[in-house]
Amino acid sequence: MPLFFSPPLLLLLLFLLCLSLLHAEPLAYPAVISPQDPTLLIGSSLVATCTVSPDFHLKAEDLYWTLNGRRLPAASYAALGPTTLSVALARLNGSKQQSGDNLVCHSRDGGILAGSCLYVGLPPEKPVNITCWSKNMKDLTCKWAPGTEGETFLHTNYTLKYKLRWYGRDNTCQEYHTAGPYSCHIPKDLALFTPYEIWVEASNRLGVAVSDVVMLDILDVVTTDPPSDVHVSRVGDLEDQLSVRWSSPPALKDFLFQAKYQIQYRVEDSSEWKVVDDVGNQTSCRLAGLRPGTVYFVQVRCNPFGIYGSKKAGIWSDWSNPTAASTPRSGEHRRRRAGIVWQAGRGCRQRRAPPALHTRDVPGGALPRSVPGTWISCKGANSELGFPSWEPKPCLFSSCPLLFTAR
Repeated sequence: MPLFFSPPLLLLLLFLLCLSLLHAEPLAYPAVISPQDPTLLIGSSLVATCTVSPDFHLKAEDLYWTLNGRRLPAASYAALGPTTLSVALARLNGSKQQSGDNLVCHSRDGGILAGSCLYVGLPPEKPVNITCWSKNMKDLTCKWAPGTEGETFLHTNYTLKYKLRWYGRDNTCQEYHTAGPYSCHIPKDLALFTPYEIWVEASNRLGVAVSDVVMLDILDVVTTDPPSDVHVSRVGDLEDQLSVRWSSPPALKDFLFQAKYQIQYRVEDSSEWKVVDDVGNQTSCRLAGLRPGTVYFVQVRCNPFGIYGSKKAGIWSDWSNPTAASTPRSGEHRRRRAGIVWQAGRGCRQRRAPPALHTRDVPGGALPRSVPGTWISCKGANSELGFPSWEPKPCLFSSCPLLFTAR
């Protein structure tokens, strides 16, 4: 059941509460360090003091200092009063941690009386090298470098801002570190055919620095997904060639009228890639001059150049996943053609043969000897097995007696 108070009683209770707060004992701290949490430039000097509360009955000679856990030499101390001890720090280096260096005042028995954070560093420099790209014209990601010196030894905030060039308000990017430590991603609500102004602001405890403004059109910085359906296959029996085919990235398939493709390939036991630059806008290519009997890994990437008439160079996509295939081994097609039982006799006739066919291409040297430069065709009752298009086939008639001897 809820309690209800009359207005006079409620006012009395509030008065008693305020009175009790006014007479409450203040919180007693063992000591106070001054200055508290200072921010200093690298190379600066500092004199800090530790003053102990009289309630703790400690004297200046009962105190000592540490910086980041290491005890500071007594020679840097000075007693400024019965309960106050100072320490002098000269030519300070940058903070070892961005949250500040820990300067602590201790009692003789090691107890912590008070602490202060020292922020020692540099003001930020103007961010440089802003580069941006748009994935399939749907978003925008930008990266930058923190300046020539880079490290400030202090926590530094970077804010990417953008706006339409001729109108509109400043917008602030919200999704940071998506493509590295100095990057931000704008996922949507971007305009095409209108340039943007983009810049980065850097700020820390010692100041603010603003980059130069970069102007860009989304259509000039488009990149896309890697080509899909990459297939690598042999080119017949050619020992030094492979055929590569792929499909255009589906997200921009209807816009890639002038897209460029690039291929890189390497042998299985090497980490060195060779690049084919002159593929153009084709979605197939033949690699030549390869090593026979070798496994090759192949990748393809796309540059969506010329979308909606853009004249910029375009940005290459990532490489596709590696696809592997092997070239035929040297002489593999001849061994395959010659790896047969050569028999001839009644019903067999001679025809011209490829000069490359030789005893060494036939297991056991079973190639029949005939007139140099000839080959055989076997004829049976129901079929004739010939060797059209330089494709030898075995004679299937074991009843044919051998008329030739191996050479």
